[in-house]
Amino acid sequence: MDSTLTARFQRIKSFIFDIDGVMTDGRVLALESGEQPRSFHVRDGYGINRAIRMGYRVAIISAQNQVGVRKRLEYLGVRDIFIGSSPDGKLAIYEKYLADNDLNEDEVVFMGDDIPDYEVMARTAVLGACPADSAEEILAIADYVSPVNGGFGAVRDLIEQVMKAQGTWMAWINVGKE
Repeated sequence: MDSTLTARFQRIKSFIFDIDGVMTDGRVLALESGEQPRSFHVRDGYGINRAIRMGYRVAIISAQNQVGVRKRLEYLGVRDIFIGSSPDGKLAIYEKYLADNDLNEDEVVFMGDDIPDYEVMARTAVLGACPADSAEEILAIADYVSPVNGGFGAVRDLIEQVMKAQGTWMAWINVGKE
């Protein structure tokens, strides 16, 4: 990893993720009941929970709005959940999240995978990240492209890279061993 990206990772205080195509593989099952279940990778969940327990903020901004998804995020400890928004409304939610939490754009990493994420990721100060299988327009503007596809650990990879750059990934191992 180049030193410029490492330096940017060292400033991160908050992770913001899209859901479909980032936390999931982008496939949706359409059941007769109308429910549209998604599948999440357990390593992404571990990474999210580890980041929260180490003091990082984690937010979700997504147009999809399924009860099961909200329950999964709440189980992991995510409190900033903005789901059911218009695909075109992500930038306004992003800006409000920054203002409400007194965050500068260079303290945030946003991971998206498709055109609705473009507006946030294209901002010059935000660190934009994406899974390996993202839309070509997103790949072209991403500061960090995970070598992992969405829904298969890309979220965990990003969290791990940031926390390793800050020396916090394995910091919990030595807690209470002094």
